[in-house]
Amino acid sequence: MLKKNKLASFSCVSPSPSPQSPNMQINKITAYLLVSHGSRDPRPDIAMQQLAGMLSEILPQGENFVGVATLEANIQPLHLQIQDFAHRVQAFGCQRVQIIPLFLLPGFHVMTDIPAEIALAEQAITEGMTIELRPYIGSYPGLAKFFAGMMTTIKADVSIILAHGSRRAGSHTPVENIAATVDAVTAYWSVPPSLEVRVQELIAAGYGRIAIFPYFLFTGGITDAIALAVETLKLQFPSVSFQLAQPLGTSREFANLIENFIKEEDKVFG
Repeated sequence: MLKKNKLASFSCVSPSPSPQSPNMQINKITAYLLVSHGSRDPRPDIAMQQLAGMLSEILPQGENFVGVATLEANIQPLHLQIQDFAHRVQAFGCQRVQIIPLFLLPGFHVMTDIPAEIALAEQAITEGMTIELRPYIGSYPGLAKFFAGMMTTIKADVSIILAHGSRRAGSHTPVENIAATVDAVTAYWSVPPSLEVRVQELIAAGYGRIAIFPYFLFTGGITDAIALAVETLKLQFPSVSFQLAQPLGTSREFANLIENFIKEEDKVFG
């Protein structure tokens, strides 16, 4: 069984000079810590490990130190996970850890919880190590292109992007922008408009083939509930065709998207 806060197992410690090598350009080595929400369901944890492994394979040799951590459902709070990761990669010459929040909407976790945990971690980080917080992955403009590619795999008259939702003001703007770009409509799992209400509106407007794209990273309890809800809609509206896509998941394409996100942000962070 995979353990939480484990360095991604493929090439997190890549074939580089030994930890104490004087020839290592330590000021240029960056490690990346992917931070997700966390779940008691083991599937998201396994998926995170797989995604970190793929990203580690994609990144250039010597720059592919990748780890995972979770905000919740972990035996350690996030700030201790950050400290442990920083100490481990520092032994291989890393002097900079960049935190990449794998969150799709700018809710309370992204805007408040993660920055607070980083502040706590920095209190115990040794001199010479820098912790940097990157923007959350849902802010990346490349997600619209990624979604457009996903939508080409399903034939439908109309598409719904189904996100979790948040009551935080302005938090839905990123997914609403993506929907506008790819000519889709939105629905939310935890706040209005719900999937059922949106489906009823579309059927009333004359749509007979509806595709539903979960705006979630990994399969878990909520995506299971979404699948059940779609089966209920099929029974309720037998003349309508419903197709449910998979979450963004652990595809090589999504790992490539994260790499592109890192490169784009490098232009800002330097």
